[in-house]
Amino acid sequence: MADSDTPTATFNRVMLKISGEALMGDQGFGLHPPTVERIAREVKSVHDMGVEICMVIGGGNIFRGLSGSAQGMERTTADYMGMMATVMNALAMQSALEAMGVFCRVISAIRMDEVAEPYIRRRAVRHLEKKRICIFAAGTGNPYFTTDTAAALRANEMACEAIFMGKNGVDGIYDKDPQKHADAKRYDSVSYDEVLTKNLKVMDASAIALARDNKLPLIVFPLDEPGGFRGILAGKGTYTRVHG
Repeated sequence: MADSDTPTATFNRVMLKISGEALMGDQGFGLHPPTVERIAREVKSVHDMGVEICMVIGGGNIFRGLSGSAQGMERTTADYMGMMATVMNALAMQSALEAMGVFCRVISAIRMDEVAEPYIRRRAVRHLEKKRICIFAAGTGNPYFTTDTAAALRANEMACEAIFMGKNGVDGIYDKDPQKHADAKRYDSVSYDEVLTKNLKVMDASAIALARDNKLPLIVFPLDEPGGFRGILAGKGTYTRVHG
């Protein structure tokens, strides 16, 4: 439980979605341990508020299925390789969190019992009720579905109250890339339908539709801002809220 000096959180159970690229720091590939540790510390700070946390981490820092397919690899094989990459990232995050004294479970959509639990919804819910962080790995377990869709799916199955999408270098959703266009406009709030019709590229269309149809809010915030995740849970900070 949170202590008396800890601000009250605006949500009780959330899904945090981050990209695999967020874990590679300034490197062009792989895992950067200090960056993994920094993100784990951000997650712990929210966990210390009493918030139940689910996580989905992409695998693009190690292997991205779609780009592998574009280079001639058969798409299904490429996607399964991408799923394996997400398991590696999940294990790295679990290790960092456990080093900080946070109980954590990696739950894989593809059975690999020696390193992760299989996905069983009721067991995962029980972990959350016991204040363990659940990191859902291997996407949905199916090719042709992204980790964005996995995050939206698991968030609904776990009865999360919102999806938090941590981004590097941006503090929300813009109408165009703010790193390339000085006149880019940031949205404080935007509807799921606008995200789809304006092709704002927040999440893939399947994930957006799944969140919209289940009236699940999406909050896009800067992952590289120290204390940003905790601040938004306490009702502060800069972010974009996507609503139904």
